[in-house]
Amino acid sequence: MDGHKKRLAKERLVFILLGLSAFVVVAPVVAVIYFLIARGASAMSWEFISQPPRMFFQEGGIFPAIVGTLYLLVGTIVFAVPVGILAAVYLTEYANRNALTRIIRLAIVNLAGVPSIVFGLFGLGLFVYFLQFGKSILAGSATLAILILPVIITSAEEALLTVPQSFREASLALGATKWQTIQKVVLPNSFAGILTGVILGVGRAAGETAPIMLTAAAFYMPTLPKSVFQDCMALPYQLWVLTSESFNPSPKFQWGTALTLLILVLGLNLIASIIRTRFRRKRAW
Repeated sequence: MDGHKKRLAKERLVFILLGLSAFVVVAPVVAVIYFLIARGASAMSWEFISQPPRMFFQEGGIFPAIVGTLYLLVGTIVFAVPVGILAAVYLTEYANRNALTRIIRLAIVNLAGVPSIVFGLFGLGLFVYFLQFGKSILAGSATLAILILPVIITSAEEALLTVPQSFREASLALGATKWQTIQKVVLPNSFAGILTGVILGVGRAAGETAPIMLTAAAFYMPTLPKSVFQDCMALPYQLWVLTSESFNPSPKFQWGTALTLLILVLGLNLIASIIRTRFRRKRAW
């Protein structure tokens, strides 16, 4: 009887510790969201979303920064997604399991832990100066693409590995080639996991400041860029400028920009969660 009580006491203690751990993780996130909504909701309006800034962030809105961020994200997707998925397919379906592939996978994992400012310096040296793209949307998108490649490759690999080997064997037994099997069987059945990884990677790129600060972002540019070889305003860099410079911008720009960026990042993560949940429910295996 005493042993049973001790086990119950230990179970309660573990339950309390797990609950406290969850609270420690969730509470700061909830506090940040509440704080930004409380401070930034009053700034949100159609004019704020649809108008360019005027009088150095005293009037107007953040439309060029929103559009510039979307331009950078589209360019990032164009560069990163095909390369990341093809690399994952090669490592999963074609590459032999040897020392070389282990080194490649280790390099990918280590690349994911490199500080973003290092990617920014790399993009500055390679894309801005060596390839002479200049400080532009093209240079910024390419730099962000390299930044999120490890996330896309790793998530795509995991998604491909979840497809049962029997699916591949059945397709090959019916006369399909290896590429036909990958194209018609493996990729469709791993689509949800791959797409989730892509969206999470893009969500990370949307909130990065250091890489675009060195390769793409403009301090104050009320007009929209007309070419990928032009720089642009972007929400993360604009937020950094508004909170670090001394020209005393309107507070609505600071909190409104922060809230808009938060909505963008959380929206991308929510879309990833919805897609993952829907495809898992439809999956029959």
